[in-house]
Amino acid sequence: MMKAFVTGGSGFIGQHVVRKLIERGYEVHALARSERSTAVVRDLGAIPVPGDITDTAAMRAGMAGRDLVLHLAAWYHIGSPDWMEAEAINVGGTRRVLHLAHELGVPKIVYVSSVAVFGDTKGELVDETFFQGGPFLTEYDRTKWLAHLQSGLPMIEEGAPIIIAMPGFVYGPGDTSQAAQMMRMFYRGYPLCRGQRRP
Repeated sequence: MMKAFVTGGSGFIGQHVVRKLIERGYEVHALARSERSTAVVRDLGAIPVPGDITDTAAMRAGMAGRDLVLHLAAWYHIGSPDWMEAEAINVGGTRRVLHLAHELGVPKIVYVSSVAVFGDTKGELVDETFFQGGPFLTEYDRTKWLAHLQSGLPMIEEGAPIIIAMPGFVYGPGDTSQAAQMMRMFYRGYPLCRGQRRP
C-alpha cells in the first residue's frame, strides 16, 4: 500500500485531496493542528498527526517512510496585514516541509502553491515562466512568491523531486470562503458592491 503525508488536509482543497488519495488506495497521514482538524482528518478516513508546519519533530514522525508528501497548508487571510504570521507559515513552514521531505528521501513531493505568486499582472495573460516580483495585492500573494523564490524553485534546480501546482481561483462543494459566500449571495439575487481599483 502506498503511503502519503498531507499538510493542510483539513482545509478546503486538502479534504478533497485526502478523499481522492484514500479512494486510490493510499494510507494517508495528515498533519492536524487542532481538535477540529483532527476530527476532520479522522472523519475523512486518514490518520491524524498532531502538530503543524512549524513543528519539525511532528512532521518528521508523520513523514518518515512515505511515498508521497503533499504540502497544502497555508496562511490565507485576505485583508489581514499580519505579514509576520504569513511569513512564518507560508515561507518558513513551506521551507521546513520541503527540506524535511527531501532530507527523508520522499520520492515525490507536491507543493500546492497559487497563481497569486505572479502578483498583479495588470491583465496580461501569463504562464509558469512569468516572473515579476510584485506588486502584490495581499500578504498571501507576497509570501507565496517568497516561498517559491526561496525554497521551491531552488530545490527543484538542485534536483529535489518537487512538483509545484499553482491553482487559480478554487471553489466548489464544501467551500466556506468569503468568495463562496459572495457567490451564494449573488445567486440569491443580492446586489454586490463594486470594489475600487488599486493604484
